[in-house]
Amino acid sequence: MPAGRNSEGTPTSRRTRVHVVSDVHGNTEALARAGGGADALICLGDLVLFLDYADHSRGIFPDLFGVENADRIVALRTARRFDEARDFGRALWAGLDRDAAIVSAVRKQYAELFAAFPTPTYATYGNVDIPGLWPEYARPGTTVLDGERVEIGGRVIGFVGGGLKTPMNTPYEIGDEEYAAKIEAIGSVDVLCTHIPPEVPELTYDTVARRFERGSRALLDAIRRTRPRYALFGHVHQPLVRRMRIGATECVNVGHFASTGRPWALEW
Repeated sequence: MPAGRNSEGTPTSRRTRVHVVSDVHGNTEALARAGGGADALICLGDLVLFLDYADHSRGIFPDLFGVENADRIVALRTARRFDEARDFGRALWAGLDRDAAIVSAVRKQYAELFAAFPTPTYATYGNVDIPGLWPEYARPGTTVLDGERVEIGGRVIGFVGGGLKTPMNTPYEIGDEEYAAKIEAIGSVDVLCTHIPPEVPELTYDTVARRFERGSRALLDAIRRTRPRYALFGHVHQPLVRRMRIGATECVNVGHFASTGRPWALEW
């Protein structure tokens, strides 16, 4: 953004504007526009669309097995009948090379999504992403961070990607101790960016999926202890509360990008 000028025509200090997105889930068209008017784009993961819970015709799963089977597995998962959902899924995959089929579909999505990232982009992984593939697609101008921090416009921003272990067994789920170690490595920052929310019921309950997603207790403790100005996250697409204050920290769910196509803007 251009610097302003005071009444004497002297340039004033330049402001910084950052756009933040999470849970892109295949919305390449909106992603290509997400950095417009911003100095940088931050992406908090879940680029891949495996199965759209709002539109069961979209994603890798219905492409492979059809909408009726997608309807069925969504119904089982929503009812928390995870064992039945796993058995149903195993039956569908029988005789197929599951890993090869998924990786092939993910590669296609990543090629389009990473090409849509503006420069500069700072990104971390979501729980449905495959971190091992990112180096193949992240172009110059896209910085991938996980358990790391960076300075943007004079503010220190920390990034922690992935999710915690769940019965869903998505590709990038890690144990609580490993996740806590990444949070600890970040230390004190101005803006704390994660894929999953802190462990607060209002921030972890999805009103459409009708279940609590896993939030992080270590993240909640770090927010209370280090008091960042903002804690930004996604993962829960339709939370009870999109924004709330924890002590001095403004906690904001930015995980609505797939459906709205609108980034959340932060300016200082």
